[in-house]
Amino acid sequence: MKVDRSINFGYNKGLRKFANKNRNSATKAEACLWKYALSKKKTGYTFKRQRPVLNYIADFMCQELSLIIEVDGSSHDDLIVRMNDLNRQMRLENAGFTVIRFSNEDVLKNMDEVRRVISQVITKLGRGSSSL
Repeated sequence: MKVDRSINFGYNKGLRKFANKNRNSATKAEACLWKYALSKKKTGYTFKRQRPVLNYIADFMCQELSLIIEVDGSSHDDLIVRMNDLNRQMRLENAGFTVIRFSNEDVLKNMDEVRRVISQVITKLGRGSSSL
């Protein structure tokens, strides 16, 4: 499904200030993923951090691929938070985005596997392989 940019990038403007704050206080896992996996040099695509989309803030988003990458901390182990995550993911996917999720632990302890998964998704969605 193709993303309708007129709808999906018409984000809640009230989230901009919060997104800016999040950019300046990244978790260790988010910082590692950004540095070691999501540069344009490595992926061939531009990813943006803490990007408002719909009524949410995506940890990382590539508009060209309609790809959102989420990095979940331990708070996402809570049942209510997991249910909210599923609802959010369903709404984003219904809007045409592909959403992939990693735990903080996966990013910090399994970066090679995380990069392999991201590379596979980019290859599937994009125009070829990434150098991850």
